[in-house]
Amino acid sequence: MYARHSKLTGLPASPSTTGWGLRASLVTAALWIAALAFWPWEARGADKGQIERGRYLVTLGGCTDCHTPGHFLGKPDLTRELGGSEVGFEIPGLGVFYGPNLTPDRETGLGTWSGADIVKAVQTGVRPDGRGRVPIMPWPAFAKLTRSDAEAIAAYLKSLPPVRNKVPGPFGEAQTPTSFVLKVVPPPKP
Repeated sequence: MYARHSKLTGLPASPSTTGWGLRASLVTAALWIAALAFWPWEARGADKGQIERGRYLVTLGGCTDCHTPGHFLGKPDLTRELGGSEVGFEIPGLGVFYGPNLTPDRETGLGTWSGADIVKAVQTGVRPDGRGRVPIMPWPAFAKLTRSDAEAIAAYLKSLPPVRNKVPGPFGEAQTPTSFVLKVVPPPKP
């Protein structure tokens, strides 16, 4: 087998360049190329320390509470962490809003947002399309983050595996929500 391989490639026959050795090398190279090609481009420039800082801040900020399926039902689905909630918040006078998908899925999440878009939304409450965040999103508190901390959050979100999950809504005040809703009900007047 070594001699035939040697004639085809012109390389000296050896166990490391024939049979399984060659196949393993090609598969390994292909996996590395695929991983680099499909990894969210924004995260490529982020170092591991920045991504870990972002993970820490997202955890500390409680982002999974509103943005992870099942959290408000008492069974968070951590296989879809930050993939968007099926439980919305009713804000009197505005409507019902669901925590959106924060993963880099291009169709249902932040996959088309740049790191700068995420930083702007976190710190100013304004999305790339110009719409404002709803009052339940605590962006005024996040506006106090340092620029490097906001960039760490963006790097972490861009590094997550994409989760395809289209959340319901938003629903205007006169519309009927299609999924669970958390309501704040004022006490009766005396």
